[in-house]
Amino acid sequence: MPPLRVLITGLSTYWGGRLAQALEEDERVEAIIGVDNRDPTRELDRTEFVRVGTQHALLRRIVEAAEIDTVIDSRLVVDSVTTSSRKAHENNVIGTMNILAACSGSSVRRFVFKSSAHYYGTAQDDPAFFTESMGRPHPPKTRIERDIVEAEASVRDFAEKNPQVTTTIMRFANVLGPDVKTSHTTLFSLPVVPTILGFDPRYQFVHEDDVVAALAHAVRSDTPGIYNVAADGVLALTEVIDLLGKQWAPLLPPWGAGVAAAALRRLGLSIPPEMLGQLRFGRGLDNRKLKANGFRYRYTSREAVAALAEHMRLHPVMRGAAEPYRYEREVEDFLRWSPHVKSPAYRAQPRLSPAETGELARLADAHAERTGIPGGASPLEKAESLARAARADEEDRDEASSLGAREGMEAPQPANRPSSEPASNGDAIERYDDLEPEEVVALLGSMERDDLLALRDHERAAAARPRILAAIDGVLARREAAQRG
Repeated sequence: MPPLRVLITGLSTYWGGRLAQALEEDERVEAIIGVDNRDPTRELDRTEFVRVGTQHALLRRIVEAAEIDTVIDSRLVVDSVTTSSRKAHENNVIGTMNILAACSGSSVRRFVFKSSAHYYGTAQDDPAFFTESMGRPHPPKTRIERDIVEAEASVRDFAEKNPQVTTTIMRFANVLGPDVKTSHTTLFSLPVVPTILGFDPRYQFVHEDDVVAALAHAVRSDTPGIYNVAADGVLALTEVIDLLGKQWAPLLPPWGAGVAAAALRRLGLSIPPEMLGQLRFGRGLDNRKLKANGFRYRYTSREAVAALAEHMRLHPVMRGAAEPYRYEREVEDFLRWSPHVKSPAYRAQPRLSPAETGELARLADAHAERTGIPGGASPLEKAESLARAARADEEDRDEASSLGAREGMEAPQPANRPSSEPASNGDAIERYDDLEPEEVVALLGSMERDDLLALRDHERAAAARPRILAAIDGVLARREAAQRG
């Protein structure tokens, strides 16, 4: 399997951040780019964050520049309590179409869309288990369900028009877990859980860890088509409440449940419309197709409920033990590049990470013509060529300064080389000065100590760009610390 270059949309969402953390541990993923219009909410190591919304022109530039081959769209809003219906529609429908437009006709070869079992809806005459081949038996009743149906239609249309792209749609059942927050976890956290009089619906869950694992499985394997993601086993709602150690009470009437839910909303409990249907009829998903593709669930529905019950029991004791993560770009740059960072966790990688190695090769190839370095050279040779050019330029400068001081004349300039020869050191270093800091930083991990020192001297005498100087000092400091260790 060739190395993967991944773009995750919705990096600031819970699922985008969790998926990025999981993929960072996979050596087969050489580059991870995360995009969102908000700061990330989880601590990430080698994921590059770009603040951008769902404008297809901007996303396309990122896809093309980073040569992205895999896109995971994790932004879908499936809970109407979290945002307004207008914003949900813009995110779910318009945003999905923009992302698909950015992927069309590009380097993308795999597209994974995180969807929801809300696609099937809930009704009295539903089958015991929905299979992926079944369509929705009734028109959408809620705005969220309608958005999901429209978004999936766009993805299926994209798959038909782009057969070279492996397109995967994953429909997730109700998610439970210690960290994820949904309307169901809010409902189950009440001392007394309200139910609908005369109904005890069937429930099927999927643990949050299995959600991340399923998305990562779709990234790593060949999974075209639609897949239900739901754990084994179905529980009655009252059984779920009993497992959680809570009481239940039929507070909602069988008719006019929406009106009763509105009354509860004024008391602080929001039950979204798409959830009322589940509290009445429930829903079951056939999960055999994904398991036949090689995926294995860690939790059954019962075990997912038990894990939530354990978390609810310990949460009052553990609450406040750890401060939530907060993203600050300046802090992230300090941790990545500062020579003063001594923590072994950050000193453990004195060389390039897999993502940086891939970026090094790509940037060096892209700038081969500008720098005059042969395109077939290895990344290390390309980095060393720049360093040699910097060192030669410094030597020429010192020699010229010395000659000028002795003879009281203007320092001579290096002679031009014939056009048939490779670019001179002076030409190379002039082109080096045109590189962006990010492009130079990508080369540092493959350079020797003397080359780094020469490059630092040149940078100080020329543009003196703080990020490059800090990155050079950081690489040198980490290597010295590693040698002492």
